[in-house]
Amino acid sequence: CSKAVGRSILGLISALRVSNYVIAYPVIIKLKQDGFQYASLNVTSLRLFFVRLIGAFMNALGAIALGAPIGAQYLPKTIHWSFLMSVFTFVPATVVFGASLTDWHRVFASMKPSGNIEHMILVPAYGAIIGGWFGAWPMPLDWERPWQEWPICVCYGAIGGYIVGQIVSLCLMLFLRKHKSLKVA
Repeated sequence: CSKAVGRSILGLISALRVSNYVIAYPVIIKLKQDGFQYASLNVTSLRLFFVRLIGAFMNALGAIALGAPIGAQYLPKTIHWSFLMSVFTFVPATVVFGASLTDWHRVFASMKPSGNIEHMILVPAYGAIIGGWFGAWPMPLDWERPWQEWPICVCYGAIGGYIVGQIVSLCLMLFLRKHKSLKVA
């Protein structure tokens, strides 16, 4: 049963991601026409590998600072959770922004995304973070259920928050597109 649930969650995330890219496709074509250059596949793969490591390390430190259990039995679970959060938060932003600290600050700290692609990065990343935070609420309750262990409910919360973030970013892109077309006409 858990494999089927996992596959359906991955299918939903993939479908939402594809629908977001279909809506943002005209923006990507415009960037290519304006001379925007993508990095080579080898450079991008190497950069993503290091970003996943750095992002996972930062997420693990943040989780431990916020009360994640420390110990030999919990370390692999914390590492797996931190890699999941790194894939949801750091990797998409690095693919688009690279090492541009001004773009990272403008989008994540100032929360001023300027287009569809930046909404596709900002909203799901914050959704995963907020979902993970909400997912941590049932952990201290004394129900003694197996799903209350670290990091199971936090992972479910992060995945749920990421899915909600994908849906919200899709709605934002549709709304902003409709809103922009009304301004032009």
